[in-house]
Amino acid sequence: MKKLMMATAATALMTTSAFAEGHTGDVKIGIILGFTGPLESITPAMGAGAEMAIAEVNAAGTLLDGASVEGIRADSTCIDAGAAQTAAERLVTTDGVNAIMGADCSGVTGAILQNVARANGIVMISPSATSPALSTAEDDGLFFRTAPSDARQGVVMTNVIMDRGIKEVALTYTNNDYGKGLADSFQAAFEEAGGTVTISTAHEDGKADYSSEVAELDAAGGEVLVVAGYTDQGGKGIIQAALDTGAYDTFVLPDGMVGQQIVDDLGSGLDTSFGQFPGTDSEGAEIFLGLASEAGFDGTGAFAPESYDAAALIMLAMEAAGSNQSADFKDKVMDVANAPGTEIFPGELAKAIELLKAGEEIDYVGATAVELIGAGESAGNYREVEFGDGEIKTVRFR
Repeated sequence: MKKLMMATAATALMTTSAFAEGHTGDVKIGIILGFTGPLESITPAMGAGAEMAIAEVNAAGTLLDGASVEGIRADSTCIDAGAAQTAAERLVTTDGVNAIMGADCSGVTGAILQNVARANGIVMISPSATSPALSTAEDDGLFFRTAPSDARQGVVMTNVIMDRGIKEVALTYTNNDYGKGLADSFQAAFEEAGGTVTISTAHEDGKADYSSEVAELDAAGGEVLVVAGYTDQGGKGIIQAALDTGAYDTFVLPDGMVGQQIVDDLGSGLDTSFGQFPGTDSEGAEIFLGLASEAGFDGTGAFAPESYDAAALIMLAMEAAGSNQSADFKDKVMDVANAPGTEIFPGELAKAIELLKAGEEIDYVGATAVELIGAGESAGNYREVEFGDGEIKTVRFR
């Protein structure tokens, strides 16, 4: 009997050790963004934001009692769902990632969620997929996002336009989940507020000539042209064609269109244009800008702070659960993101880990004043901007 008890105890010890090794060992986080494609000028800063959070945790050396974290990049292409799914499958099956920071564009994010994340039980936190359809997507509790839904952006964009006395607009959108979702949300909000959308029409990315699309928009009329597209693709092509023909000289640019590259490319052609993208003037935002500057990248880029926050939430949820397994930490993401608890700002991830180890609660505020609501998505703050003199200038926050 004594030998049996000793054998049982030894087996239990081995099982416990195996569990600890399997659940608290080194961590791999996939960083899947459109490093090529229509957002390729924006995604480098997004990747850098996520990797800065990872470097901060590695410098502390205390996550899950000494686990090291590796960020593994993959290319979503932003627009090719098949390529994005293949890249995500490689992250999971070959690289063995514990979670995914990404993806970026809504269509590829939805494809990865349904065909890779759910199939393998992997947590995803997107910093920039904003389609309202993702709010109600089946996700098995695995999907979160640090950027607000375009249901919110449609209302904010309406306010930005109406506050400038503009009541009639033409609207074009990239022909995918992101473009259609934002266009529908905006049109509903704008018309409810008393505005008129003279035309709402899709455009395809990848074309060399957008003169026919611009002619149709011009014929419909409108004081300004709202372009719900991509900064490195069809959206920029539409604007260039409108400028070349004199159809429009003022453009409203939502989040997918905001980036320094389009300002550099179009120059004075954007001098009367304006728009908005997720952003906040919170204490955490200022701290993040300083940390990003020290790390050598532009922290003002669209979705760079959201990427830092997405990666940070993954790691803090792991610590809260005491496990690097998605099945264990998925239910902790909302807990660490929201009150109650000690507020945590960028640069304080080591502090957060120590508090969690001590059994205390944290409220991760991060770089974007994180507050996750409903289906695990950001409540949403926006930076209103104008374009002029080669710069993107902040007007106010909403």
